[in-house]
Amino acid sequence: MISVQQEDFQVQALYERLLKSNQTGAVAMFVGLVRQFADLPKDACTFELEHYPGMTEHNLQSIVDEANTRWPLLDVCVVHRVGRLSVDDQIVFVGVSASHRAEAFQACDFIMDYLKSRAAFWKKETQGEQSQWVSAKEDDALSLARWSDSQV
Repeated sequence: MISVQQEDFQVQALYERLLKSNQTGAVAMFVGLVRQFADLPKDACTFELEHYPGMTEHNLQSIVDEANTRWPLLDVCVVHRVGRLSVDDQIVFVGVSASHRAEAFQACDFIMDYLKSRAAFWKKETQGEQSQWVSAKEDDALSLARWSDSQV
């Protein structure tokens, strides 16, 4: 399941969705939240996510397809929110079910690393009266590079 949506998501419902196979031995999940990124009151900081409909979902499906070629996964669920979000709001859910924990952990980590670098999302932080688009970080590129060298 891949979803790009404005509305919030329920982690428990997404977790239960990953349990549909009798072969499930492990579920790994990641939930990303909006953190406070300035020394201002929480309500003075917002985070806005834009995307290119159709292209973003295609990017996410390609990432999930690649994870499925690297590990024997039973199911994958990716939900990413767009629109204006506030501090402590949920942004992204990545969940993976597999027969064994190693595959579930590695695939979940891989999907998040690729999602941060390859999915078509644009992020803008607003701090009080000032806004700025967020550039890619060097750490994101380093996280992505480790997968090209990994032997799975």
